Amino acid sequence: MSPKRLLTGALACALALTGGTLLASGHEDAAGELDAALHLTPNLDNGRKVFQLCNVCHTPEGWGNESGMYPQIAGQLASVTVKQLADIRARNRDNPTMRPFTSPQQLGGVQEIADVAAYIAALPMNPSNGVGAGNDLAHGEQLYKDNCVDCHGDRGQGDEKDHIPLIQGQHYRYLVRQFDMIRSGQRRNADPKMAKQIRRFSPRDVAAVMDYVSRLKPPADKLAEPGWQNPDFPKYSRKPMPHTPIYGRPQPPRPQR
Repeated sequence: MSPKRLLTGALACALALTGGTLLASGHEDAAGELDAALHLTPNLDNGRKVFQLCNVCHTPEGWGNESGMYPQIAGQLASVTVKQLADIRARNRDNPTMRPFTSPQQLGGVQEIADVAAYIAALPMNPSNGVGAGNDLAHGEQLYKDNCVDCHGDRGQGDEKDHIPLIQGQHYRYLVRQFDMIRSGQRRNADPKMAKQIRRFSPRDVAAVMDYVSRLKPPADKLAEPGWQNPDFPKYSRKPMPHTPIYGRPQPPRPQR
């Protein structure tokens, strides 16, 4: 073999080994932060301060928007938010928009992660989230019962202990986008069993089951009154996001000073 080929092969092996080491390190870092944050006592007042980082995209209410770009995070199980934040900043989940906001310089340490996750979990949820067309709900319900109930629960309530997301009341377009990303392997921190299970879903199946999920309403005590605004941010500009395609990157509005 020529010296050039030997050098190329050695370089490829070194890169592969380095990539594997970095990946393993990322998983270990995220698992360590997850465990540490879940054993802390959250400070909701500090969580409110940290949440100011989230306002611009997710809105002061934590309701996101119907375009599918930003999800509703209000009411999400605290352990789920902790895991996703830890995964994003350890690069176990690719999210270029979120990653700068999860850095230790911006977000802080594990205490801040625990604090903001608890604050988000306590926010009342949007009573009018975005839903699908509503023309194939029986099919969607059957798919949900056959494939999703065991993990996400009969009402999409998730599982705090296993960090399985609450998906009830989520925007339809966001659900579709994440479903496709999990199925294609783009969302790398997703459950591999789920990714394999949903690979066979047709476009009709995806639309139907996500439409059904978007219509699973949270309990009444988790819902906000229509028109509710977060009193913690009374001076925040709540101008609506410009409408963009589901994979677009709109420029978020700036908060009022």
